[in-house]
Amino acid sequence: MGLSLIDYIVVFLYLAGIAAIGLTISLRGQKTTSKYFVADKQIPTWAVAFTLMATLISSNTLVAHPAIVFKSSMILVPGFLLIPFVLVFVAIVVVPFYRRVIGMSAYEYIGKRFGLGGRIFTSFGFILDRTFDIGVTLVTTGIVVSVMTGWDIRWVLAGVGLFTVVYTCIGGIQAVVWTDVAQGIVLIGGGLLILGMLLFSPEAGPPGAVVAEAWRAGKFSFGNPELSWRSLFNQEERTVWMFLAAMGILWTRRYVCDQNMVQRYLIAKTDAEARKGTLIGAALSVPILLGFNLIGACLYGFYALTDAQAPEIVDYLLPYFVLEFLPAGIVGLLVAAILAASMSSLSSDLNSIATVLTRDYFQRFLPNLADSVHLKIGRLMVLVSGSISVVIGLIIAPTEISEPLATKALTIATIITTGTLGLFALGFLSRKATRTGCYTGIACTLIFMSWALLTSSGHPWFDWFPIRYTMNTILIGIFGQFVMFGTGWIASVFLGGYRPEDIDSLIYKRSREAS
Repeated sequence: MGLSLIDYIVVFLYLAGIAAIGLTISLRGQKTTSKYFVADKQIPTWAVAFTLMATLISSNTLVAHPAIVFKSSMILVPGFLLIPFVLVFVAIVVVPFYRRVIGMSAYEYIGKRFGLGGRIFTSFGFILDRTFDIGVTLVTTGIVVSVMTGWDIRWVLAGVGLFTVVYTCIGGIQAVVWTDVAQGIVLIGGGLLILGMLLFSPEAGPPGAVVAEAWRAGKFSFGNPELSWRSLFNQEERTVWMFLAAMGILWTRRYVCDQNMVQRYLIAKTDAEARKGTLIGAALSVPILLGFNLIGACLYGFYALTDAQAPEIVDYLLPYFVLEFLPAGIVGLLVAAILAASMSSLSSDLNSIATVLTRDYFQRFLPNLADSVHLKIGRLMVLVSGSISVVIGLIIAPTEISEPLATKALTIATIITTGTLGLFALGFLSRKATRTGCYTGIACTLIFMSWALLTSSGHPWFDWFPIRYTMNTILIGIFGQFVMFGTGWIASVFLGGYRPEDIDSLIYKRSREAS
């Protein structure tokens, strides 16, 4: 079992095409930080839409989402349906606000609203989250390639990471955007091809038989619908409402607070084009996310109706099917699609991490350095963050039957970035919020997170705590956002503190009037 010569040729041609795009962009010159990080705000609407979609969709979507449906059901789908509602709000309110208030980094806003401490808290949380997510993306990519080729997953992680780091480092955000366009086309085509092969697979019976079988097995269920106090303490099963709450927080945070998304709003030519690109990006993303969940259901139906044996490690499900049942050449195209999803997400995150490190740290603490020096620092940050992410990928690579990677990643992501959305909401929605309230909220959130994580770990060292966190762990990150907002607002009201003189330009009411 392995790739044929024609498959290798297809993959090589894809990689050569991506490299050519990156090289072409680099030859145009990336001589300023503005051009390197926000493309001098010259990216057209349709390209903004594609890069937003490609930033959201990664190899995790292609590999881990079908695995979740195969093992349980479409528990993530209700959360995907929240995306259009979040994006309408973002397009109408957030996009013009950011284009007016910040230059390159989303965390400039927190700096203006609350000062340096809040800016470091939110930007550092983003760096941790995206570095971890790059590791997850590398793992899911490594799974596919290693299963199909027999190569050691460690070499796959290093190779994909290095290739992406190089073209991101050379070409900046423009290389990221235009490779995202090409990769988005390959991704959509690959997904449609897999779905078509499953729906019309002769081994599984008449067309659509796999869907009917998956329906009978309950794979189109959204999970446990229980809404009760008792269900919140169930450590074994997460209900529909838990996933809705977690993913509602996740999407809102990503599109409002995360640099890799906010940066896309800044690269468009005008506010109107940025808004339109955001909405089109949502229209592209939702069907793709739903489509790969449908692929997971169809894979269940396929293996239930045929004599084929599904792999024991559920995250290996899609690559095994592709390699065993698709013809030569098509396999190479689908490997290219998975690489496309991976590298588009990786390059976006690497460029965004470099933007944050350069803008929120080096330019903040070393403002007198020449712009050309900051540009070199930005390129170096791409290399450093990419290397760290490869190490993370090697640590978290699955080696046994376990919970699908995407559900673990969702839980970890909500914990790593807890409080970020709460702090943005505090500054954006409340005129009364002060710097004292911000720091109080951060302190209370860190205390809550430490208590919840330590007492829920099950380690005997923490058995002496008189009060322990016993609810489902996916709720920790959700509660953290409310702890941040609630304690920050209460402290602001009762303790007062500093507020910027231009406060009316930094809150929602004023931004709506200005737009």
